[in-house]
Parts: sequence; structure tokens; C-alpha cells
Amino acid sequence: MPRRSVPRLADCTGVLVAGGQATRLGGVPKGLLRVGGEPIVGRALELFRQLFAESVVVANDPAPYERFGAPLVADLIPGKGAPGGLHAALAAARTEWIFTAACDMPFLAAGPIAALAAERGDAPAVAVIWRGRLEPLHAFWSRACLPTVERMLRDGDPSMWRIATAAGARFVSEERWREIDPQGRSFENANTREDLERLGLEVP
Repeated sequence: MPRRSVPRLADCTGVLVAGGQATRLGGVPKGLLRVGGEPIVGRALELFRQLFAESVVVANDPAPYERFGAPLVADLIPGKGAPGGLHAALAAARTEWIFTAACDMPFLAAGPIAALAAERGDAPAVAVIWRGRLEPLHAFWSRACLPTVERMLRDGDPSMWRIATAAGARFVSEERWREIDPQGRSFENANTREDLERLGLEVP
């Protein structure tokens, strides 16, 4: 739950990207995994409703997420993975900015999200470099990125790193991020059965 000291980001839409087939988890939609007895997606959307002007779920199979009450959008350019989800989210947004998160991130929190928002400055996007890797699904992207994302998707299969670089994103260093989120809990996600046990998640 966000603290009262965390301001509402009225210029931003919170986006959960619910792509992938979760084949290593037996096909269970990862957003329905439970943390503290609550589906990850439900917990995340409640946080988003308090932090942002609007909330959206990007899902090519909308059925598992219909009951959570958020608008659902599908990829406009299919088969592109996370970049396709980013594109769909930017195209659907009615605000200047979006905050993207993966649907299987159980520890999203208001403080780190607000801190990352404060790092935007005049950049068109901002994301963290954590343990040598970009974290593009705990990141802010402006609608100014949409033409670049669409062009790159139509030209090929770009990585999120290539997209962020081409869009002129600002990268927050790991050293800086450890001041905000020392263990990188914000970026935890579930891909394997071992992850479920490590993170204390339950299969519905």
C-alpha cells in the first residue's frame, strides 16, 4: 500500500504486461499466482489505482484477467514478446506516460515506483540497470517513444535494450537504485517452480 507521502502520478497509466505462456509453471497464468493469499495482478492493480490516473492490462488471452476490472488490450503487432506489449500499452495510453510492470512481479511497491518517476527529468523513458541487465518492465516510458517502438517492431525483432537506447532512455545505475531498493525486490519475478518457493508464491 502506498504511503501518504507518495504523490499520485496523474500524468501516468500503470500497465501490467501479462505476456508469455508460463510453460515452466504448467501453463498457469503468472498474474494469478498468489502472494500473501492475493493474486499478484489484483495486488498490483490496487496499487496502480492509488498511484496512477489509469490502469491497463496487456494480455493476448484476456480471460484470466477480466475479473480484475482493468481495461484489457492485446498486442497490435503480434509475436514480438515484451516489446510488443510495450507498443500496445503506449498505443492504448491516454496519459503522457506509462509505468510498465510484468504481471508476475509480486513485490511492486509505491516508494520505489515514485522514486523511479522522480528520475525521469527530461528523458523520454527511464529504467534501471540491475546486475548488468536492463529492467524494462519496471520502467517509465513516455508516448514520445511510440514512433520509435513501432518502427523498430515493424523492421524486425528488437530487444528492449535496443529500444530503450534508440528512444534515448535514461538509465539509473545499480549503485543509485540500491539506495532506493537495496535488494532489488521490485524486480523479482516468477519463472520456475524454484522461484515460487523462493518468493513464497502459491499456485491458485
